[in-house]
Amino acid sequence: MTHNWLLPEYIEDVLPAEAQQVEHLRRKLLDLFDVYGYQFVIPPLLEYTESLLTGTGRDLDIATFKVVDQLTGRLMGVRADITPQAARIDAHMLGNLGVTRLCYAGSVLRTHADGIASTRQPLQIGAELFGHAGVESDIEVQQLMVKSLQAAGINNIHVDFGHAAIFEALVLDYPALEQPLYNALQIKDSTAVMALTANIDVATRDALCALMTLNGGFEVLEKAKKLLPNNPAILRALEDLQKVAEAIATQQVTISFDLSELRGYHYHSGIVFAAYAKGFSGALAMGGRYDEVGIAFGRARAATGFSIDLRSMIQQKSHQQRDAVLAPVSADPDLQLTISTLRDKGIRVVQEFSGHEAHRAELKCNSQLVLKDGQWQVLPL
Repeated sequence: MTHNWLLPEYIEDVLPAEAQQVEHLRRKLLDLFDVYGYQFVIPPLLEYTESLLTGTGRDLDIATFKVVDQLTGRLMGVRADITPQAARIDAHMLGNLGVTRLCYAGSVLRTHADGIASTRQPLQIGAELFGHAGVESDIEVQQLMVKSLQAAGINNIHVDFGHAAIFEALVLDYPALEQPLYNALQIKDSTAVMALTANIDVATRDALCALMTLNGGFEVLEKAKKLLPNNPAILRALEDLQKVAEAIATQQVTISFDLSELRGYHYHSGIVFAAYAKGFSGALAMGGRYDEVGIAFGRARAATGFSIDLRSMIQQKSHQQRDAVLAPVSADPDLQLTISTLRDKGIRVVQEFSGHEAHRAELKCNSQLVLKDGQWQVLPL
């Protein structure tokens, strides 16, 4: 028997109780981004793959569903991440010379399920800052990320930092080893790292092996200065990590570093970060600096930002139903005025049609309008 109503694996409807919370949080975060000066944009769901995947590395290519445009015969992709689209808008559509702040909220589609919600259709919200290469913009973006999580009622936040430039500096003279070393470091395979670096200079080999031990608190940065080469790019990266982490720590979050964490290495060019919280099984928010992406759109622009899957922030919370008032259907002008007054105040009023009293519980009301002493009053249901 064919069940025509079944959805594809890891694709699901968001039902009323959860959808209500998601939409409330979406509005709240967009309002937060607005007061920080981030302008809202709505990129398209589909783009030609030449622009959608340019500069984003192979990871996003694998995650992207592709279709053939019936009008042109060209290959198009369904966005798997809105960040590259924001970079295209900044570089090609707006053309601002100074700092541009953009934010967005919308569904993305991925070939494989990921994230806390284990879905192939996350509801992504995020903020991106273009046109400033200094550590000040990294601090602004990450402070806004923490504010966003706190606005969602999430506490006990932990932020983990890495820096793509450290690994990049170490493998600069060994391009053939870059990808295999990247793969080995991601699974913390020290044996593979030692084998791959057996024939390179001792200082670089020792530094790459040391990366896997450089994880922990602020002491990691001092340890890294002793174990890693006295390279200007590495020293600058460690200094930037120190400044950003100290600024974020003032927001009552805990901090850690993992210098072998190369999340998004093919895409990011500087500080990378992920936010976690007690009670959630994976990263709630992720982001970093990606200064190279704009080059593909004709303008090299410094860029940093973060994104969050809205559903991941509420999935482990109870989907509390909003208060609602039950009202009869009647032409009584006083009743109609009372209903209008309540709705103007933002109070949900649901009218019950005659003959449906047996299904009242489905309306999920916790109070009702009752005519008492000649006036319509809200009383407990």
